[in-house]
Amino acid sequence: MAISRPNPTETEFLQIDQALSRWDNEGGAHPDKAEADIHEMSNTELVHLRIRVIALENLMLMLLAESSDRQLEVAREMASYILPRAGFTQHSLTVKAANQMTDMVKRAEHFRTVCEPSCKRPR
Repeated sequence: MAISRPNPTETEFLQIDQALSRWDNEGGAHPDKAEADIHEMSNTELVHLRIRVIALENLMLMLLAESSDRQLEVAREMASYILPRAGFTQHSLTVKAANQMTDMVKRAEHFRTVCEPSCKRPR
């Protein structure tokens, strides 16, 4: 879905590129670090990580449900932006992440419609 706004400035393109470069390198992971530095996660660590992800997902749903239409549009655009372009390798994790983002926006919209008559939110 395209955004109906004037062409982004060079500064905006640089900001977008910087944000996406952090995504591409896993938030700052260094390829020159040895693989031996990464330890296997225990079952307990994995359970705690799963709990934190569930909590964060629910917080994100709440934030998206209370967000403006423009913010939801930007979230959808980011999901489509991280999908591989035609002719490039389809990385399954990236595709799943984009689908998860789109699904989360749809779920948040459900809460917006359920809450609409009684809620007063800025648009």
